[in-house]
Amino acid sequence: MRKIILAALSLLLIISCKDSEKKRTLLDSSGKLNDVSVVIENDMWNGRVGEAIRDVLASPVYGLPQDEPTFNINQIPTNVFSGFITKNRTILKVEMGKEAAISFDNDIYAQPQKIITVSGKTKDDIIKLVSENASRIIETFKGIEIYEKQRLIKKSLYNTKEIQENLGLNINFPTAYRVTNTIAKKEDKFYWMKRDISTGYVNILLYELPLKSINRDSSLVTQIIKIRDSIGKKYIGGPVDGSYMITENAYTPFHTETILDNKPTLETKGMWDVKNAVMAGPYINYAIEDKINNRWIIAEGFAYAPSVEKRNYMFELEAIIKSIEIN
Repeated sequence: MRKIILAALSLLLIISCKDSEKKRTLLDSSGKLNDVSVVIENDMWNGRVGEAIRDVLASPVYGLPQDEPTFNINQIPTNVFSGFITKNRTILKVEMGKEAAISFDNDIYAQPQKIITVSGKTKDDIIKLVSENASRIIETFKGIEIYEKQRLIKKSLYNTKEIQENLGLNINFPTAYRVTNTIAKKEDKFYWMKRDISTGYVNILLYELPLKSINRDSSLVTQIIKIRDSIGKKYIGGPVDGSYMITENAYTPFHTETILDNKPTLETKGMWDVKNAVMAGPYINYAIEDKINNRWIIAEGFAYAPSVEKRNYMFELEAIIKSIEIN
């Protein structure tokens, strides 16, 4: 019995050492943000299977004034998938001639890395699996891209001590942002952070409301729009006297519920414009339910970037907001 136990322990130790060695030898993953490598044969990529994959990965991002894909796609034939290409951070592989299945794996060739493998005996098997798992595929790749963006942001962080003290939360944004001078008083606990870009600027609003300010009923979206319009009128002035930011009524907001910092959160996306002026752009609004402190934390990102694509700007704002940790 003692020999059996010793043998079992030795085997476990060997396996553990091999796993540790594998983790130590994995190189850092690479790739541009929001780029996905699709490993698939050329003929399939140019046919129905490729079309099904593009319908998912390149689906338009909701809340932007023009269609922009969720991900940029790089197609790679199976026979050239080797070497540095395998180190890409996000990979979707298609394997024919196997039982229909889909797997979600981490850190196979590099770290951090997400690899989704879709296999099937027929093209219809592949198409069905991709379509049925569309939301999970997008969420998996988007999750690791948010993580990567947050990692890059941490390389040069703005000192948010004042925000921590006044709002009781931590948020990570880079030093490229500045806290603007507004009419807000310190006791308002309202913050407006802004970063200049080549054609405009990106913005983050951060403030709190009493818990009773938002009721979970059928008018939820209307309540959120009313709140953001009142904030726009009070704090976000436009380029001319009497102008201020409002919600664009012609664009139906997208609304869902999610989790942020382990707290129930209301997510709303839409378009903003400026009353009495010609300015507009996309926004993403998060209302975090902080029951412990009897309040809502409102974090909003919005971009003004005329004549250029806005996906990456909104992605940056989302990554910053999702770094929030409430004390």
